[in-house]
Amino acid sequence: QVQLVESGGGLVQAGGSLRLSCAASGRAFSKSAMGWFRQPPGKEREFVAGISWGGGSTSYADSVKGRFTISRDNAKNTVYLQMNSLKPEDTAVYYCAIDLYGSGGNRQGAYEYWGQGTQVTVSS
Repeated sequence: QVQLVESGGGLVQAGGSLRLSCAASGRAFSKSAMGWFRQPPGKEREFVAGISWGGGSTSYADSVKGRFTISRDNAKNTVYLQMNSLKPEDTAVYYCAIDLYGSGGNRQGAYEYWGQGTQVTVSS
């Protein structure tokens, strides 16, 4: 069993920045790929970014490339999502997820455990 707890969401003006954190319980974190997903209001959940267990490989949705950065600190069992140049269309509930057995990526089905989500609202 793995528990994931997101934090760092909030209300920010367009052009601003936020850093989301996701703290994981258990020893599986350092050997597992992680991902960030988001669900905008009235839409389906979508992939945002992913990172390999060692942090050497990352991937991003086209909509956030160049603005968002995913990183991790295995000593702290935490994965981060630095979000810069935020836009109103980035408004969503953001979720982190862990892939215990694979390489993560953009498939939601690859991830076994999910956090409860944190709200990010970007005002225009």
